[in-house]
Amino acid sequence: MPLILPSNSISAVGGFAVDNSLRFDDGSSDYLSRTPSSTGNTKKFTISFWCKRSALGTDQDIFHVYPGSGERSQILFSFDDTLQVELEAANVNKLVTSRVFRDPSAWMHIVVVYDSDNGTSGNRVILYVNGVRETSFSTETYPSSGSTSGINTTTQHEISSYDGAGYYYDGYLAEFVLLDGIVADPTSFGEFDEDTGIWKPIDVSGLTFGTNGFYLDFENSGSLGADVSGNGNNFTVNNLTSIDQTTDTPTNNYATMNPLDYTPYGTATTYSNGNVQVTTGAGTDWTTRYSFSNFAVGTGKWYVECKVSNVGTSNQFYIGVIKDRQTATINSSLGGIANGYGYYANSGDINNNGSGLSTGNSYTTNDIIGMALDLDNGTLDFYKNGVAQGSQVTGLDTNALWQFSGNAYQDSGHQWNFGNPPFTISSGNSDANNYGNFEYSVPSGYYALNTKNLAEFG
Repeated sequence: MPLILPSNSISAVGGFAVDNSLRFDDGSSDYLSRTPSSTGNTKKFTISFWCKRSALGTDQDIFHVYPGSGERSQILFSFDDTLQVELEAANVNKLVTSRVFRDPSAWMHIVVVYDSDNGTSGNRVILYVNGVRETSFSTETYPSSGSTSGINTTTQHEISSYDGAGYYYDGYLAEFVLLDGIVADPTSFGEFDEDTGIWKPIDVSGLTFGTNGFYLDFENSGSLGADVSGNGNNFTVNNLTSIDQTTDTPTNNYATMNPLDYTPYGTATTYSNGNVQVTTGAGTDWTTRYSFSNFAVGTGKWYVECKVSNVGTSNQFYIGVIKDRQTATINSSLGGIANGYGYYANSGDINNNGSGLSTGNSYTTNDIIGMALDLDNGTLDFYKNGVAQGSQVTGLDTNALWQFSGNAYQDSGHQWNFGNPPFTISSGNSDANNYGNFEYSVPSGYYALNTKNLAEFG
């Protein structure tokens, strides 16, 4: 089910704010790489990062070093969605969590501590998730005393890659830190919010990073691998561009589309670019290929844009909203169900329950459809390339939960912009709170769909 406020996303105003994250897409082979010029401390270090997963069910390396001879040091999500840590160069240390991590709507914080000189075997590798030590593992082996890791050697270090050739990470990363020769607990990187109890980031700029240590905040769009620790341990950028820098962060989580929330008919859709790009393949049951936003809202005024990356066969393509996640039946469409309101590409009709409410202009590939959803007054407006279409939809149920939705035929695709577009913006517009990056002006009183705006208006 969709989440209104994902569990590990800070919505409170105030405190330390993370400004940017970096969006990785496994289909684009995105990764960062750096080869240290000298060996640091291979027996003691701490790694910290925030992540928001997108693709599930595949092996995805987050941090990886391969010194050779089959000895890999890595932190990864496995194909079964467990979290795995292997940091000892003799290839004998391995921690595999008993639980799985399958929430593509929430940010989470991971800290890994390596201290092979620790006198207690079980404390030589420690894993923390959201400020709490992980203690339940399906596989649990620890390095021998004094063992070395591939981390901090003069071997290429990679973020989001396995030897630059596969197992790419798919999702968002923020506040990536390595402390060379330093053991630190999670309170060096985060704290529990005194009002919500949610684990949240703190400012890490004052930490001691060590020789090969680094701090990647992803705030420089022209140098996404820039190290801001003061060490100058910059990473080389591979297949990432400025469009991959986002404001979807642990302190302000944005909506995306939800790969876990789909209808049971037709060919499955494919999600990419941090779950804001949706593609449908070949098939016959076009009308049941829905995708849904992972935030459901019941109050407030929200603005979203959706670019048609490929309108597909016969322009049979709907963009709109759906109420209370009505389950689609075979050969239903977004404009053909009682709880759906859809703008139809082929005719320009704005439909509900199979009836036309009004008519705008038809649309096709590369057009951008805007939606202004007002759940305080129960209205919905559609826009094509910034121009209002048809008559305002009225009478929406303000006691229900609504999601943004797409519904398309074969070989089609849509790119969703909740404020962090997967496509290039030529103008650049934000809401009144200065959130979001939209192609067209945000209607007065409407806001980007993120947790800070939800805390204020939702």
